[in-house]
Amino acid sequence: MKGSPKIGAHVSIRGGYGRAARFAWESGAACFQYFPKNPRSLKPKPLDRRDAEDCAAFCRKHNMVSIAHTPYPTNMAADTTGAASRSVMVASLRNDLEIAEACGSLGIVVHFGHFAGMEPLQGYQNIIQCMNDTLSSWDGRAKLLIENQAGNHGSEGMTLEELVKVRELSRFPEKIGFCFDTCHAFAAGIWNPDQTAKLLQWGTELDYWRNLTAVHLNDSLFPFGLRRDRHAGVGEGYIGEYSLRELLLSEPIRHAVVALETAKGPDGSHRQEIAAVLKWYEAEE
Repeated sequence: MKGSPKIGAHVSIRGGYGRAARFAWESGAACFQYFPKNPRSLKPKPLDRRDAEDCAAFCRKHNMVSIAHTPYPTNMAADTTGAASRSVMVASLRNDLEIAEACGSLGIVVHFGHFAGMEPLQGYQNIIQCMNDTLSSWDGRAKLLIENQAGNHGSEGMTLEELVKVRELSRFPEKIGFCFDTCHAFAAGIWNPDQTAKLLQWGTELDYWRNLTAVHLNDSLFPFGLRRDRHAGVGEGYIGEYSLRELLLSEPIRHAVVALETAKGPDGSHRQEIAAVLKWYEAEE
């Protein structure tokens, strides 16, 4: 991340993408995350090019960046049959990519996927095929950003190795990056804050950090390794401010854009949390 740190939060697109960018800017953010469409539906959304360009132009003017987050029902491990089949996932992901591209976003964050009882090998193959189908004719700059999982729906997607491997085995690794969620990593047991150096070294050996685009900066309401995905405000959970700061300012991670997914403050924004995190960087200068 060149220049000033890109810190922000998830914002609503009620009022449009351009309004979302302005709301983020007004709260002191240089980065924001948004749902490109209804977060509870996979139904493709017609692209409002005027609104998307308004968002992109505002971000260019104010040196802001953004990432989109795919809807909750998105599951790259889905099989080829059923109402939530692979073809439905691919159509939804392509729609998300098109909207993100038009808004000038870096990419779309997508959870690794849930196997829902299927054989793990089949699940991994489904994820790879879903990414291949989604990206086969995609020539935009927006990337698919795979997010690590907490383990609350199964053990798949909890490790950095899995994310690195499916990217490596895809046909289009250059179109795929990563989003690291701090709460998920803590809940999954892959990041013990007392051993942050161990996580950083392992990610370096796997070549994970080089392909990291974004960080979800969240504390955890539950203790280490319980596989419970419940976010707490920064410094208000079991991870703690010191450990989140140590991780975020580490050399392999500090280049990534950062989005908070925590509760809003009294004014309906993340203004206070954003300002607090920015002070971490200022203290280093």
